Amino acid sequence: MTNAYPDVRKSVIVHVPIAKAWAIFTDRPIEWWPESHVLVASPREEITFEPKVGGRYFERAQDGTVCQWGTMLEWDPPNRLAMTWRIDGNWQMITDDDRASEIEVSFTALSPDTTSVELAHVKLFKHGDEAARRIHAALNGPSPGETLDKYAKLVARYLEEGR
Repeated sequence: MTNAYPDVRKSVIVHVPIAKAWAIFTDRPIEWWPESHVLVASPREEITFEPKVGGRYFERAQDGTVCQWGTMLEWDPPNRLAMTWRIDGNWQMITDDDRASEIEVSFTALSPDTTSVELAHVKLFKHGDEAARRIHAALNGPSPGETLDKYAKLVARYLEEGR
């Protein structure tokens, strides 16, 4: 298979040092992850990035149900993380990383107190042609920009609160 669908890249600039940008992104995803991006049936209680290559990123529901969104492929604080994305063309969970596309998140210090955060959905072809077409069309719209916007608002709120 070839990548007939280009990568979808979105970015945001936050006004915190790179280490702080990384920490808010990786330690507090429950606070910025969109409520509409949920795979568990009961109310979501937790979203976790296990901080290592091979670690999971998953959500846990209040009833204890766990849905693994993917597996960490890279973990390079505070610069970059990459993970599989186990979603099919119908926005349902898949369990096979071989069929999963990938998400790459890069953090770039623009100054001591300003960081660019880029989120890219790559290798969409791994979902198969029809699913990749639907996924690309959805991602090339507002999302994942909405996700980064929510993250940027959280960073700004933390900055205002002096955290």
